[in-house]
Amino acid sequence: MNTQLINKVLNSNAGLGALALRVPVGAILAAHGAQKLFGWFGGYGLEGTGQWMASIGLEPGYLMALLAGSAEFFGGLALVLGLLTRPAAAVSAVTMLVAIFSAHISNGFFLSNNGFEYALALFGATLALAIQGGGAYAVDNGLRSILAEGSNGDAVLPAGRAA
Repeated sequence: MNTQLINKVLNSNAGLGALALRVPVGAILAAHGAQKLFGWFGGYGLEGTGQWMASIGLEPGYLMALLAGSAEFFGGLALVLGLLTRPAAAVSAVTMLVAIFSAHISNGFFLSNNGFEYALALFGATLALAIQGGGAYAVDNGLRSILAEGSNGDAVLPAGRAA
């Protein structure tokens, strides 16, 4: 197993700030994903969301709803836990960019007009998490240790550098 890759993906020295960012952002994303996938919290589920996505040109709508809902729901849960934080945050950031340019940009900036300000805030938060990682109290920290122990014998220092 490539210790350098494990460290690059899982290591983070971001501290408590990343925890403070990833838990609420992850909860928000998971809730929005649950609306798309399951119809929870007043959402339309896959059928309704798929029809709406098809109506704005994201075809096939059902598949696009499944992809967006899964990215938000499972990515959001992963962010709350700090599990594979960088990949989950990167997928969520791309999902927010698609939302901005396909559904919100033509409505201007402000949320009151269904503009892109909210999706932009989520994009910024998820981009920051993709860059800095999960920080303190992330499952990534324990996962990194477990995977590094099973690697080719390279020791992993606390700062995430291979010895």
